Parts: sequence; C-alpha cells; structure tokens
Amino acid sequence: MSKKKLTAAQRVELINELRDRFEKNKGRHKGIEWGTVAARLEANEAKLWSLAEMERTGGEPDVVGLDKTTGEFIFFDCAAESPKGRRSLCYDRSAWESRKEHKPESDALSAANTMGIQILSEEDYRELQKLGEFDLKTSSWIETPDDVRGLGGALFCDRRFGRVFTYHNGAESYYAARGFRGSIKV
Repeated sequence: MSKKKLTAAQRVELINELRDRFEKNKGRHKGIEWGTVAARLEANEAKLWSLAEMERTGGEPDVVGLDKTTGEFIFFDCAAESPKGRRSLCYDRSAWESRKEHKPESDALSAANTMGIQILSEEDYRELQKLGEFDLKTSSWIETPDDVRGLGGALFCDRRFGRVFTYHNGAESYYAARGFRGSIKV
C-alpha cells in the first residue's frame, strides 16, 4: 500500500473481503444492501484506505448500521478479539510521553488518527456487543471522558461472564491483551 492510496488490485481485494464478510454476517446490518455500500466505497478512496488499515491490523471491519442524519454507513471493527495489530498501546500520546521507560510502540488515539478512524465510545462498544460476543479474552480502550483523562485515567471494556464491563486504568498502562476498536463512516 502506498501512502493513503490503494492500488487497483488492493481495492478489488479489499472490497471482495468486505463483501464476503457483509454476506456472512447479515444480522449486523439488517435492511442494508451491499450494492449501495459498494458504490459508496468505490466513490471514497480515503475511507477505503482507512478500511484497508482496519483490515491490515486485524480489525475485520463490517457495516453495523446507517447514520440516519448523514446517510453514511457505519463500520466497526468486528474481530472476535481486540485487533492483534493494535495491542500493547497506551491510551494517548500524553500517556506515552509520560512513560520514563518501556514505552510501547505507540498509543491508541494516535494510531486511530493515523488510520483515519475513531476509537469506539462506550455507547459504540455496547452497540457492538449487541451484534455478538466480542473481547472474551482481550479488552479494548474506549473513548475516555475529559474529566477521567484529566485525572490520569482511561477507560477500557471487555465481555466476561455474559456481561459487558467498563473499567479504568492509568492511561500510560499497556497490555498484550488490550488494544482498541475503531469506527468509520462511509
């Protein structure tokens, strides 16, 4: 992949992968037709590149809804576990910079920004969990309110014991089993 642009072959491969996932998981996007999604993807090179990044890092993006205000299709990372290519990251750049030693490769918010996606909010994460069971062995950083972040914390979620839990941790922490999930509207 070149910088924020896919080759023709990469575009075809990605769109085929997204179509196959869309068809296999119809319960995630009731009432949405693939042809409409495909046309929107073909018309938006930058967002297609972001979806390719979601795919490359193990997110398995899929359509999960339609924004009724903008008419855009909403894609979430739908991998069973937090995407492998986005784990072992602290929450944000400030947390990363505060670490004196053993700094992780990057941070979740910077990685999401580079990919052109948004980190899931707690509401988004709970909506995702209505579509299946995700993060049974891993956890995912979520968008953290300013008041929590201002005190040095950050929020993450997972699913255990048939329930979705929201927890807190120091924003500078990072774990091999914690990554982040993203969303993008196309």
